[in-house]
Amino acid sequence: MLDRGYIASRTARGADVVVVNTCTVTASADAQARQAIRATHRANPRARILVTGCYAQRAPEELVELEGVCWVVGNSHKPQIPDLVEQMCKRDTDLTAAAFVPLAELEADPLSLARAPAKILTGDILALTAMPLTPVAGGEGAHSRPTLKIQDGCNSRCAYCVIPYVRGRSRSLPPDDVLREIRRLSAAGYREVVLSGINLGSYGRDLAPRIEFGDLLRHILDETPLERLRISSIEPMDVTRDLIELVASTDRVAQHFHIPLQSGSDRILAAMHRRYRAAQYARRIELIRELLPEAGIGADVIVAFPGETDADHRATVELVRKLPFTYLHVFPFSKRPGTEAAKLSDEVSPEVTKRRSKEVRALASEKSAAFRAAQLGGKLRVLTLNRNGNGPSGPWTAALSSNYLEARVRGCWPANQMLDVRITASDPFDLLGEVLDSESEGTCPEP
Repeated sequence: MLDRGYIASRTARGADVVVVNTCTVTASADAQARQAIRATHRANPRARILVTGCYAQRAPEELVELEGVCWVVGNSHKPQIPDLVEQMCKRDTDLTAAAFVPLAELEADPLSLARAPAKILTGDILALTAMPLTPVAGGEGAHSRPTLKIQDGCNSRCAYCVIPYVRGRSRSLPPDDVLREIRRLSAAGYREVVLSGINLGSYGRDLAPRIEFGDLLRHILDETPLERLRISSIEPMDVTRDLIELVASTDRVAQHFHIPLQSGSDRILAAMHRRYRAAQYARRIELIRELLPEAGIGADVIVAFPGETDADHRATVELVRKLPFTYLHVFPFSKRPGTEAAKLSDEVSPEVTKRRSKEVRALASEKSAAFRAAQLGGKLRVLTLNRNGNGPSGPWTAALSSNYLEARVRGCWPANQMLDVRITASDPFDLLGEVLDSESEGTCPEP
């Protein structure tokens, strides 16, 4: 849209068109999306609101009824959003009165732009293409760590997960496209790029010729000048010894693994249709710690899956206590329409769910605090972020380490600088660091 001459509005209040990108992984995410749409319409009733993302793909008929919504565009047609906006602006019409197209009709004959305007645009998931990434220098929108999506969709059918239904089957960005994007981002000055995907470890299995995820990483390391590559969430069975050894062999891949656990109970893992058991998961985490003693290791945990007993919960708590996690994302089970788990009747009560969630989060906080405390006196190589401030001990700049620890570095530094820092203090929430070398210090903001 920027390439077409549109100008980004600092707030929704001053915008002509507002695009709301939605998640639908939990019921809470759906509620937040609806709340954001209503708040946008209240703040700017004249704005044309276009809703896209996973909620739009899953339940467009719910979103189309919200006041102010002109278009609902599923993931299948997200790349066409600039064309839709251009149509709205050229015609200067209010599309809220456009015809409603039944979902059954769209499934049989996905709507094309030739038949627009219409309220809903969803259909088959399109092939994965490289999304253009425009480097932003300075300002609130600047990012130190661009994310490159190299894989989308999922062929698994975990009982609780709606994502395969809204993202389609697994598909991968061709390796030449991945390398081209990373070279372009490196040329633009970025030091770290995050590789992301819905099921990242399945990368390349749909391509001809097939390519393994580890081989793609080797190509990136051998054929691009990127200083640091970070892997986002990856499934346990895709964390092989070969992958761990690759990360251990170079300082150009962040020492950080996020590996969804979901449960420490084999019975619940089977009910979830997860393709591993607790002992298999534990062996992978222990191997990471053996080969990468300082690595950051995170996981997702679902609490109170239907049928989860006290014994199942204890198994999860004990596994979390045993393994060297440095942080956890804890989610109470959320019933998602159309999934197998949504049909299960033996739900855990809200009171028990709350208690179990609190227990796992408390344990996660203990492990995170212990990992931060262990950094005291040590050295970390960090990448400065676009956030700074003034504290009791003076100005600071936020920075992120290879092992996924955020530190407040003394002084004001431009975003996107690699610095070696000595950790001088740790509390349950923050690390404080002193710079050991420097490139160029910036100007501190006003308190």
